[in-house]
Amino acid sequence: MRQKTSPVGEDHRATPFELFFDLVYVFAITQLTGSMARERDADGVFRGLLMLALLWGTWSGYTWLGNHSRADGGLLRGGMVVAMAAMFVVGLTIPEAWAAGPGAFVLVGAYLVVRWVHLVVFAVAADGDTGLRRQIAITWLPMTASAALLVSGTALGSWTQVLLFAVALVVDWAGIYLTARNGHWRLRSPAHLTERHGLFLILAIGESVVAVGAGAAGRPVSAGLLLAAVLGIAVAVCLWWLYFDVVAGAAERRLRGVRGEEQVMLAVEAYTYGHFPMIAGILLTALGVEGVVAHAGEGAPLGVFSALALHGGVALYLVGHLLFRLRTHRTLGRRRAAAACVVLAAAPVAAVLPPPVGPVVVVAVLAALIAAESRPPREQEWARTRELRGSSARHGTDYVAPREGGR
Repeated sequence: MRQKTSPVGEDHRATPFELFFDLVYVFAITQLTGSMARERDADGVFRGLLMLALLWGTWSGYTWLGNHSRADGGLLRGGMVVAMAAMFVVGLTIPEAWAAGPGAFVLVGAYLVVRWVHLVVFAVAADGDTGLRRQIAITWLPMTASAALLVSGTALGSWTQVLLFAVALVVDWAGIYLTARNGHWRLRSPAHLTERHGLFLILAIGESVVAVGAGAAGRPVSAGLLLAAVLGIAVAVCLWWLYFDVVAGAAERRLRGVRGEEQVMLAVEAYTYGHFPMIAGILLTALGVEGVVAHAGEGAPLGVFSALALHGGVALYLVGHLLFRLRTHRTLGRRRAAAACVVLAAAPVAAVLPPPVGPVVVVAVLAALIAAESRPPREQEWARTRELRGSSARHGTDYVAPREGGR
C-alpha cells in the first residue's frame, strides 16, 4: 500500500514544489507593500506589519510540515495546493482587509482554511508518532481562540478590528511558543529549515527590487531616476550580503551542533520567531526604496514617511540580526548595533534632503559594515597561526608566518 506521506532524512533540502508554494506569499507581500504605499501613514504601516505577521505564521507552519515529510508528493502536495489557492485569495483581498464589506470576511475565511489544512495534514503525516500528534492537537487551542478573535474583529470593524487582530496574533504566537517548550515538535533536517528561511528572505529582498520598478513605473528615464534605481539595487545587495555571507552558514552549523529539545527550541526561537524582524525590516525598506525612486529628480525633499520607512526598515533588519546572533551564538554584534543606530539617526536628515541622499547614506553605512566584518579578527589570525605551527611541528616541517600586510 502506498504511503500517504514520505518522511524526510537529516540531509533533506527544500524541494522545487516548496519554492512554487512560496510564490503566493510573494504576491501577498507585494499587495501589502502596495497597500502601505497608498496609505503612507503610521496606521497603514502598523496594519501592514500586523498582516505580515499573520502570513508569516502560516508560512512557518508549512515549513515545519515540509521538514517532517516531503512536500512534493502524496497528501502533502494535495494539501499545500489547497493552501496555495486559499493564500492567493488572502493576497487578493488584502487591499480590502480593513474596509467595511465582504472582503475582510473572505480574507479571514481563506486564512483559516490555510491554518486548518496545515494542522489536519500534519496530524495525518504524524501517524505513529503519539507525541507529535498530541502536540498538534494542543496547537488547535490557541489557533481556535485566535480564529474567534479574527472573526469578531472583522464583524466589528474600524479600530476594534485592528485591536482584536493584534490580540489574536499575540494569542496565537504566544500559545504556540509556550506549548512548544517541553513539547514534542520534531526537527528532522536542520539543513532544510535553514535553507527554507534563507530562500524566503531572498524572496523578501526581491520585493526591494520590485519596489524599484514600481516606483519608476510611468516615469520618463532621467539621470535622477537611474541613480535612484541603482541605489535601490545596491541597498538590496547589501541586505543580501549581510545575511548570506557569514550569518546563514554559521547559524546552520550551530543548529546542527545541538540535539533534542535544545535543537527544536533553537529552531523555534531563532528561525520561526527570530526571522520575522528581518522580514519586516526588508518590507519596510522596500517601501522606502519605492518612495525614493518615485520622487527621484523632482527636487523636493524625500519626506518623513519614505525616510522613516527606508532607514527604519534597515535598522529593524539589523536589529533582527542582533537578536538572531544573540540566540544562536549568545553574543551581541556591536558593529551591527552601531550601524543600526547610525542609519536610524540619519533618517531626519534624509527626510529634508533630496531623495537619493537617504539610500546613499544607507549603502555607505552597510558597505562599511560589510568591509569591517570581512576582515577576520586578529584573534582568529593568531589562532590560525597557532594551528599551522602545530601542524608543521607534527609533520616535521618549518612554518614561516606571513609578514604584516601579506608581504
